[in-house]
Amino acid sequence: MTWNDWKWQLQNRIVDLETLQDNIALTEEEKVSFQEASAFFSFSVTPYYLSLIDRNNPNCPIRKQTIPRPEELVWNPNEVEDPLAEQKFMPVKGVTHRYPDRALWYISHTCAVYCRFCTRKRKVSKPEETPNREEWEKALEYFRSHSEIREVILSGGDPLTLADSQLDYLLDQLNQIKHINHIRIHSRYPVTLPMRITPSLCEVLSKYFPLYLVSHFNHSSELTKEACSAIKMLIQKGNVIVLNQSVLLNGINDTVKDLEELNYKLIRSGVKPYYLHQCDEVVGSGGFVVPITKGLEIMFELRGRRSGISIPTYVKDLTGGGGKVTLNPNYLVSANETKLVMKNYNEDEFEISH
Repeated sequence: MTWNDWKWQLQNRIVDLETLQDNIALTEEEKVSFQEASAFFSFSVTPYYLSLIDRNNPNCPIRKQTIPRPEELVWNPNEVEDPLAEQKFMPVKGVTHRYPDRALWYISHTCAVYCRFCTRKRKVSKPEETPNREEWEKALEYFRSHSEIREVILSGGDPLTLADSQLDYLLDQLNQIKHINHIRIHSRYPVTLPMRITPSLCEVLSKYFPLYLVSHFNHSSELTKEACSAIKMLIQKGNVIVLNQSVLLNGINDTVKDLEELNYKLIRSGVKPYYLHQCDEVVGSGGFVVPITKGLEIMFELRGRRSGISIPTYVKDLTGGGGKVTLNPNYLVSANETKLVMKNYNEDEFEISH
């Protein structure tokens, strides 16, 4: 059936206002925001993910992640285009080597859905940002020549946009580098395009155990029958260890009930909640930001009252490339949370995460 063909889903993504309006009734506010936001960040949604939107609820958590809103057009003083300073730590095109023992490899500019809070708005959806085959080889040579690298993280865009044969090649080349301990894939396709998880893909992935895949579910409504089936196939057929990182998002998952439902459903699906991220300070993200004090209150409520295996680590990736810190209420005593974290950060006070 065409609907279940991941390539059909990608080829039939909704990318323009007219087609979107043919599929869902938009508010006047959303129409204006869509047109203005398109000047600096692409829009895209698969028919599958669009079908999950509650069309009668303007605050539907999937709708709010997908359709531009006025807040995205406001750029606050603390917001920057590259909050994690990935370009600063890029020795060769596509490779960010910020932590000593691991490197992130940007291998695709394409996503099935462009999340409105995306950290990589500056480059996602832009073909010229994607390394070509020659640049792949330069990246691989960099990994071979840096024996301190123990882990390589395939990211993007979405790395599962690549063909099975391309992924097989990259995984094989990385697997041959003796000092690389393991490989991680960051993908939102189990959420936005679960059809991409096919038997042929899992056959490729199963060759490279241990292989870790970090998904990005933000709300329990994203864990559909199709998504859960895809995860089960990854685990059982692909021999993949699946973790999840969520972003704490205003009006989407910023209650104890929301996160409890999400994390328990992840565990039931075989996925370990890994990180809960404080939203990055990327341009246009202010409407999604939850105050850190509220995030800490939620984590206090969850920890000790819900199963420990269902509790992710609450982290903030410091703007400017300082790395992840575990958010600890002992050090957050001001309502001016984010600035306080930046001002007082040092390795003696914060536990450095990975």
